[in-house]
Amino acid sequence: MGAQHQKIWLITGTSSGFGKRLVVSVLARGDCVIATARNIEKLKAIFPAAERSRLHLLQLDVSDSPEVVQQRMKEALSVWGRIDVVVNNAGYGVKAVLEEGGSLAALTQFQTNIFGVLNVTNSVLPHMRERRSGTIVIIGSRSAWRPEVSPAGFYAASKAAVHAIGETYASELRPFGIRVLIVAPGAFRTEGVHAYPATIHNHVPAYDAARDAGMARFAALAGHERGDPAKAMELLVDVVKGEGRAAGRDWPLWLVLGRDAYTDVRAKCNRILKTMDAWEDVATDLEFSDCEQL
Repeated sequence: MGAQHQKIWLITGTSSGFGKRLVVSVLARGDCVIATARNIEKLKAIFPAAERSRLHLLQLDVSDSPEVVQQRMKEALSVWGRIDVVVNNAGYGVKAVLEEGGSLAALTQFQTNIFGVLNVTNSVLPHMRERRSGTIVIIGSRSAWRPEVSPAGFYAASKAAVHAIGETYASELRPFGIRVLIVAPGAFRTEGVHAYPATIHNHVPAYDAARDAGMARFAALAGHERGDPAKAMELLVDVVKGEGRAAGRDWPLWLVLGRDAYTDVRAKCNRILKTMDAWEDVATDLEFSDCEQL
């Protein structure tokens, strides 16, 4: 592959899940990868030295301070002199009833899933703006459209937030030739995604039955998800590179992945539209009487 066509990817959270599969897919296409994770020794065990001619391993905890993250991104930029694609994949899901988790659980969840995305992305943007080229990928979740599923409310809120941030980035970065892709996967069979116990900072016995039932539903799903994460990441590489199943298609701001995700997102949109239709007659006639109709 010619150097002008070879992309340099920085992918966070590559020791498991989507991140680990994405590294494999990108390398198979002939591109270079800077793979990050909190535990560098775990990465070394996953990716043997023989595979590292186009792979650089970098320790990064996206929940660290902006200054620490920025220093890690400087190290990443020094590896091959540029970064073409940033994939914000690192994240995890707090399981907590909102009243029991409170603001402490929210801050813990948001530090990784929201502030980590901001700190990583903002550390690379000056480089991309100078080159007037680049792609920012944000791995969100269909959970943002299913926040009623308890006890995953804080996780759903964090993903809804990064979806909105992704849309704002797309608007702000378009003049600089930087693309943004928001990925919203459904349930895929990735390891450890439901391994975290319930977080309880303020135990409320009234929630015991509902909390336990919710945790049991997640535990029963683990390992039985129908989605193949390797196939999902192959499609993601297709989209970023404009190859394979994405060849000839327009760039999508949103990439919803999985049959279940399509079902859930459409269902949420239809519920909102139904509610708007039912209330439009009284909820829109609220202007000052001397205002002209638009």
